[in-house]
Amino acid sequence: MESLQAGTDVLFILVGAVMVLAMHAGFAFLEVGTVRAKNQVNALSKIMSDFAISTIAYFFVGYSLAYGVDFFSGAAALQDKSGYALVKFFFLLTFAAAIPAIISGGIAERARFYPQLLASFLIVGFLYPLFEGMTWNGNLGMQAMIERLFGAPFHDFAGSVVVHAVGGWIALAAVLLLGPRIGRYRKDGSIMAHPPSSIPFLSLGAWTLTVGWFGFNVMSAQTVGAVNGLVAVNSLMAMVGGILAAMVAGKNDPGFLHNGPLAGLVAVCAGSDLMHPIGALITGAIAGGLFVYAFTLTQNKWRIDDVLGVWPLHGLCGLWGGIAAGIFGLKALGGVGGVSFLAQLAGSLIGVVLAFVGGGLVYGLIKMLIGMRLSEEEEYNGADLSIHKITAQPDYNRGEV
Repeated sequence: MESLQAGTDVLFILVGAVMVLAMHAGFAFLEVGTVRAKNQVNALSKIMSDFAISTIAYFFVGYSLAYGVDFFSGAAALQDKSGYALVKFFFLLTFAAAIPAIISGGIAERARFYPQLLASFLIVGFLYPLFEGMTWNGNLGMQAMIERLFGAPFHDFAGSVVVHAVGGWIALAAVLLLGPRIGRYRKDGSIMAHPPSSIPFLSLGAWTLTVGWFGFNVMSAQTVGAVNGLVAVNSLMAMVGGILAAMVAGKNDPGFLHNGPLAGLVAVCAGSDLMHPIGALITGAIAGGLFVYAFTLTQNKWRIDDVLGVWPLHGLCGLWGGIAAGIFGLKALGGVGGVSFLAQLAGSLIGVVLAFVGGGLVYGLIKMLIGMRLSEEEEYNGADLSIHKITAQPDYNRGEV
């Protein structure tokens, strides 16, 4: 029976890892559909390359930093309990690799290829595991301090803050250091519009992310015995709330509409195991509206050229999700309880400060030492031709079709 239980848990978390791995295709196509046609190949190439670099960084450095576990013993030892420790690493790797995938959308169309891969290695190997270990493994005494001060530890079941807010706030630092795309903001005060290049690809990316997210959230239980249908239904309700709010606030704009479910799902990650489904619906709806408002404000008033709006989507909605777990997770609002609003606020703020400062250090050093940005000519020609020497539709572009 013990062997059967171990095998079942391995299969369970492996399915979750594969579902979250598939989300990276969603990141890729969301970016492909949003950027201009001359940068589509680059979007696909970045997500694929970043995942490979993230795997190396997390296997050799990051996972050990976060959990004090390495895989340098023999293969015979690694297959203990049907290799559960290995598939747990695989599952958590897919979370870690989401950080560069998030950042990729913010710095699209003007970032150099290899400097970004270097940044991905540093972030997944060192910066992300720092806060991951503090939250999910009790490292550096953060959780003990928060529990002592506020009566409960910081709760982030599936990574509203640990993954999404951290990724979004690192991305904000990168975007600010990189600067806007050429011609985006004109001297006369006008703004050059860059509409999505492909709504079908954008929609495909959004749907792929949405479906995979149920592995992201539900399989965060990590064992069959801990799985909870409440997480699945809360994810569903938050997704729907995000869609409806973004649809209304965004006035039927398909870009806002298709980011709506993602905003809701980002926000519900932290408290998906605590909230009542109505609380999850409200959490998702607030996130959907927050994304539309913050994206518009960021782009038009503050003139921050965050191409996919990853700071509003992941940074702000992730921060809201961490705080929302301390509101709708309370028993007084139908939640499971065992959570504190002040604990959630403190843990969330610690996460975003570490991410923004750490992201500024990583990208600031890269900018200073080797440079982050394509030349004006390379950016004008597009990252596809400048970096990869091919466009998404080469025959069409040569006039042969």
